[in-house]
Amino acid sequence: MATFPRKLALSLIAALAVAMTACSPEEQGGPPPTPAVTVAVLGAQDVTLTRELPGRTNAWLVAEVRPQVSGLIAERLFTEGELVQKGQPLYQIDDATYRAAANSARAQLARAQATLAAAKLTAERIAELAKIDAVSVQDNDNATAALAQAQADVGVARAALDAANVTLGYARITSPISGRIGRSNVTPGALVTANQPQALATVQQLDPIYVDVTQSSTELLELRRSLDEGRLSRGDESMPVTILLEDGSAFPYQGTLKFSEVAVDPSTGSFALRIEVPNPDHVLMPGMYVRAELAAGIRADAVLVPQRAIARDPKGNTSAMVVNPDGVVERRPVVVSRTIGDQWLVESGLAAGDRVVIEGLQKIAPGAPVQITDTVDNAVSTGQE
Repeated sequence: MATFPRKLALSLIAALAVAMTACSPEEQGGPPPTPAVTVAVLGAQDVTLTRELPGRTNAWLVAEVRPQVSGLIAERLFTEGELVQKGQPLYQIDDATYRAAANSARAQLARAQATLAAAKLTAERIAELAKIDAVSVQDNDNATAALAQAQADVGVARAALDAANVTLGYARITSPISGRIGRSNVTPGALVTANQPQALATVQQLDPIYVDVTQSSTELLELRRSLDEGRLSRGDESMPVTILLEDGSAFPYQGTLKFSEVAVDPSTGSFALRIEVPNPDHVLMPGMYVRAELAAGIRADAVLVPQRAIARDPKGNTSAMVVNPDGVVERRPVVVSRTIGDQWLVESGLAAGDRVVIEGLQKIAPGAPVQITDTVDNAVSTGQE
């Protein structure tokens, strides 16, 4: 009976030996399969580098409506927040006093014109009598002087009437520009005075609209240094400017850079740039915070590498896995400067034609052979900074 457990143990040992002989070659120390990777073939291309600057919107034209004569507001002639046209009536001031002054000036002109007519007839008669020596030379001279004085009186009276009509016209306050008018600061019955400091209302022209952005003087110096050294070439200054709204979306209309300030603000170390943007739908309103993407320059024969191909070590050094012509992986130190879309702009370490691993990185190591299963052409970039 003691031989049965021994036979059972021998059977188990034999079964285990058979199982071990059935293991895979890899488990028995054979060579592992070659890892499969996807690479991106780098290419050289001209890339427009952009810079993103913060800014605020400002109205293209701003007019503060103030009275030029004193009086009571008789009527408001507009709706707050609506679009008004240049010359459109906005307020009516009680003009009874100014209308009476205009009527008085008109009567003074009529009197002066009547006096002129009488002086002209008198001068003509005395001139005829002087030809036959029926009157003295002195009388003729007096008649001529009286005519000239009457003509001058007519001119003075006409000027006074014009001034009275101008003052009467100021009683009807009109819009100095076309644009959108804000709220009214006065109501009918309010007393206003000529050239008062408080505006009755403000009209702003919002199409087009200005976007004022600021750029640091340090960045400007770096840009100029890059241009001087030939690392960048200046693009077309009329290149469109993309406006990004507060929620990050792009404004549908692109702007144009109008001018750069000629002095640096000593308190901030930056200078201002002004961009003109079409705003037909009045989406942009004065005071909004926006960002502007402006072209900084063109990098000729630039090399871009996908961001997922770049790794950083704890010290912040960047590198990429490159497949050499022999199909072996190399770890290549790389220097990158800025992102352009989903890619890095390469300063050194990579060149056009290099095959950079973008998929399968977790399965490879430097010096190991790999099998390329897919190749991506990375020669065309559609992103911006």
